[in-house]
Amino acid sequence: MPRPVFGGSCPGSRPLHFPTAPASAPTPAPAPVAAHTSAGSELRQWPIQLHLVQPTASYFQGADLLLAGDCCAFASGEFHQRFLRGKTLAMACPKLDHGRDIYREKLTAMIDQSNLNTITVLIMEVPCCGGLLSLAQDAVAAAGRKVPIKKVVMGVQGQILREDWC
Repeated sequence: MPRPVFGGSCPGSRPLHFPTAPASAPTPAPAPVAAHTSAGSELRQWPIQLHLVQPTASYFQGADLLLAGDCCAFASGEFHQRFLRGKTLAMACPKLDHGRDIYREKLTAMIDQSNLNTITVLIMEVPCCGGLLSLAQDAVAAAGRKVPIKKVVMGVQGQILREDWC
């Protein structure tokens, strides 16, 4: 029995862009605060997994890319406010994900075709996470444009251990 076709891909892979409010927009008065408050999401697009993103999606055009190891968002309680604000996001795990060549090709396309401004590579202190930095460096080396890479190394409890431009 044939299986139904739903447009050829998972609906969760459909690109979505979440525009931010203009800086001059008035900020609404805060609502009364309960015992728990949320700082709010800084996520600007969907999908975020590097295998699923389209390198030429509109939200990558002229963007500052945050290329983050999968674990980073869980290790840091400040992930959205400190690292994601004002950036587009691609997440990957260099140890568990397959397709390093596909990742490099996507990043190279983002650099060349979407004219990325910068790449911030946020990785954990564990050795396997360093593969994400080398992936970004390989993509920049293969690209026709040169884009600065900022490396941020996070400890397993969310503390920043090192931060520098490569």
